[in-house]
Amino acid sequence: MPTSEPGRPSLAERRRAETRLDIARTAARLFADHGTAEVTAEQIAAASGVGLRTFYRYARTKQDAVEPMLTTGAQRWFETIAAGPRRLPTLGELEAAAVRALSIADGEDFELTRGLLRAMENDPALRDVWHRINLDGERELRTVLAELAGPDADPVRLRLLAAAAAGAIRIALEEWAVASPSDPVDPAALVVRCMRALGAGI
Repeated sequence: MPTSEPGRPSLAERRRAETRLDIARTAARLFADHGTAEVTAEQIAAASGVGLRTFYRYARTKQDAVEPMLTTGAQRWFETIAAGPRRLPTLGELEAAAVRALSIADGEDFELTRGLLRAMENDPALRDVWHRINLDGERELRTVLAELAGPDADPVRLRLLAAAAAGAIRIALEEWAVASPSDPVDPAALVVRCMRALGAGI
C-alpha cells in the first residue's frame, strides 16, 4: 500500500525535510549569535537535539547545514513560475512570481537568511555554499522554463533568461542583506528594481 500520493513526499521524507530545516535554523541562530568561526558542528547538533552522526547525514560541514534556509525562497519562486501559463514567462511574470515568493516568507527565517548573507562576507566556506545554491537554482529555473516553453524553445535563450533572472534575484538579496539598518531596504522593491533594470538592458 502506498504511503503517499503519487508525486507527493512520503511522511518519512517530510520528517527528514523538517529535521534538516530545524538543523539549518539552529545553525543560523548560532552563527548569528557567535559568528561562524566560533560555532562547531557538535554545538549545532546538540542545540538541534540530534546526534553528531545524524547531523552529518544532513550536512557535510557546518556551513552546509544552513542550505535549506537559503533555498526555501527560491523553491517558492520556482513553484509559482511552474504554476503559471504553459509558455515561456515574461520578465514581468518572473518578477511578479519573485515578489510573491518574498511576500509569504516567514519573518524569522527571513531575518536569519539576512544574517547568513551578511556572515558570508567573512566566511569563504559559507560564501561557497551560497554560490553553489545559486548555480543549482539557475539550473532548476532553466528546467522549469524549458518545461513551460516546450521542445521548440531555443536552449541558448532559456539559459540566458535563467542566468539573468536568477542573477538579478541574487544581487537584490545581497544588496538587501548589507543595507544599513538606519536606511532599511525592502527586498521586494530591490527585486523589482533589478528585474526592471535587466529588462531595460535586454
